Amino acid sequence: MRKGQKTRLEIIRKAAPIFNQRGYDGAALSALMKATGLEKGGIYRHFDSKQQLAAEAFDYAWQETLGARIRDLDAIPNALDRLKQFVANFADRRGAIPGGCPLLNTAIDTDDGNFVLRERARNALHEWRNYLISMIVGGIEARDIRPGVGARKLATLIISSLEGALMVCRLERSGDPLRAVQAHLTSYLETEVRRPA
Repeated sequence: MRKGQKTRLEIIRKAAPIFNQRGYDGAALSALMKATGLEKGGIYRHFDSKQQLAAEAFDYAWQETLGARIRDLDAIPNALDRLKQFVANFADRRGAIPGGCPLLNTAIDTDDGNFVLRERARNALHEWRNYLISMIVGGIEARDIRPGVGARKLATLIISSLEGALMVCRLERSGDPLRAVQAHLTSYLETEVRRPA
């Protein structure tokens, strides 16, 4: 990797927590300069605009977060047990990037008009949902999951439950809502989704 590419990646890595914690409008250029150790021209030598940097910082934050959520899942042979571990990973590894879930943060931050970041968040949601759908469909084919389970519906239920619990945790400054949703999803997966032996 060339020096310019390394510098660009380092800027993205250091900018990601700032955008994730403060949002697009709250991420002041002065904070980005302080975090990266670069002047304005040094940052904009690598990015055409603040929006381009924010979009790439979101992509980086999302990949780090998703990576933490799917870590070690391939070692679990049963698809239903992989889903349960995914839920546990979400609950245990919330802090992959300081500031919480970049998808939740960006979805809220862009609700009133930053179309570039909003589209990035929508793509991340679709990537996450498709990952879970693929796991569920594979589980149905492997006879780990009941036939007739709606893969898209179940994936949406899991995502919505976890992200909703995360929002409530942040508002109440308590981990209890996420633990409650984790317990509920685990029970639901066992009783309603696992294919009986």
